[in-house]
Formats: sequence, structure tokens, C-alpha cells
Amino acid sequence: MQKVINAHCHIYPEKIASRAVQGIKDFYDLDMSLNGKPDDLIRDGNQVGVVHYLVHSVATTPKQVKSINEFIAYEVKEHNGLFTGFGTLHPDSDDIKGDVDYLLDLGLEGVKLHPDFQLFALNEERAFKLGEAIYDADIPLMIHCGDFRYNYSNPEQLMPFLDKFSDMTVIGAHFAGWSMWEEATEKLAGRENLYVDLSSSLYALSPETALKLIHAYGSDRVLWATDYPMWDSKSEMEYFNKIDLTQKERSQILYENASKLLKLD
Repeated sequence: MQKVINAHCHIYPEKIASRAVQGIKDFYDLDMSLNGKPDDLIRDGNQVGVVHYLVHSVATTPKQVKSINEFIAYEVKEHNGLFTGFGTLHPDSDDIKGDVDYLLDLGLEGVKLHPDFQLFALNEERAFKLGEAIYDADIPLMIHCGDFRYNYSNPEQLMPFLDKFSDMTVIGAHFAGWSMWEEATEKLAGRENLYVDLSSSLYALSPETALKLIHAYGSDRVLWATDYPMWDSKSEMEYFNKIDLTQKERSQILYENASKLLKLD
């Protein structure tokens, strides 16, 4: 079986998992069957041969940053090489540099931001302040991108951020533009510091459109991912397998690109 890395997974502590999943259901008006807990993530991934997971969560207030990062770091250690953890930051923190230093001390290897949940735009000074701290730490950044209902993370807002931090490795989640996939590709494809993941996208795109977008970014810049717990691995792999890719392209997207980016091999 082809080795697979799931490059976009939200996980939550036992005591808040059901509430967190319900919040996602309400925000996106989705019917979700997965529960957001680490063991459930692994059970789901085992169905399609996932051998590694990029895990993270999002702080919606500054006071959540420390406890979330400690939880992600704990789960990384508990799962003994199965997880890579990205930390969270919040633009309204009084000590963003200190938050970055602490997540590095915890062993976390990047940052995940969600402007639509955290209520900041990618082209405003608060975003640039976050970017400077992340850039100085020389770690990758994953950003939720796109939502037709908001302007915080839309492709137009991401462009100046990528210009300002042109040497930072950025992962644009959801083909860098959830619900505006083709518009995002027109604006962002070809950026040398930008990777994209496939999460929360293939359910809405024809295989032909997905292939066009993958080729626009380059198959060496695309990561397979499910946005767990939003979508299950089996159905996401079924969508992926309908795309007319070469075996080399499949291997790149399913494993090789994420393995290189996360420095696993």
C-alpha cells in the first residue's frame, strides 16, 4: 500500500472535543461523523495507509495559546513519531515572540493560523507582526485560506503576506482558497514559497478541475490532507483516486512532498 501523510488534522482534548467539533459543524454547516480525538484520527487514517499526521489546533483568544500548544506537544510525544505538531499563535497576544519561543521549546515545528476564526486579515499589521516572529524562528506556517463569507483570508489578502515573507515556507490550506479555489489558483500559483493542501476541496471539485489546479501549482507543491475531523480519509482518498494523475504525481502528493517539508526522512 502507498504510504500516506495526512497534512492537515485538528485534534482536541477529551473534555472539549465534542464542543469543538460542534463548533466546526455550526461554522461550516456540515454533517460530521468523526470526533476530533487523537485515537479516532489514527483509526480513520489506518483505513487508507496513513503513516504520519500533521496535527494542530487554533486559539481563538490569546489566553488559549499556551494550553493548546502544550496539548499538541503532549500528543506528539505520546504518539512516538506518528505526529508532527504545529503550534498556534494569536494576533492579540502581548508577547508573540515569547509564544513562538515557547512552542519551539515544546518541540513544535511550525504554526497554524485561521484568520476567519481568529478575526484578523492577512494583509493587516497584526498579521505581519505574527509573520515576523514566525520568519525569525525559521519555521513553516500553515494558513487557512478562503471563505466566500469573509475577507480575512481570501487570496487577495494572502498576496501581500507572501510578498513580505517571500522566504517563509507557507502552506495555503484548501488549495489556498476554500470556496474560491480557481480564483485563488489564478492569483497564487507559481509562488515559490507556497505549498497547498487538498483538504476540504475535493468534495466540491470535479476530478478534471482538481487536476488543473494541481498542475497549476505543480505536483511537487501539493499535500494530501483531510482537514480531520471534517472529512473522513476513506472518502477523501476515493475523491483523490478519481484524479488522472501519474504514479509519480500520486506519490509526491500522498507522501513525498509532506515528508520533505516536515523533514521526516
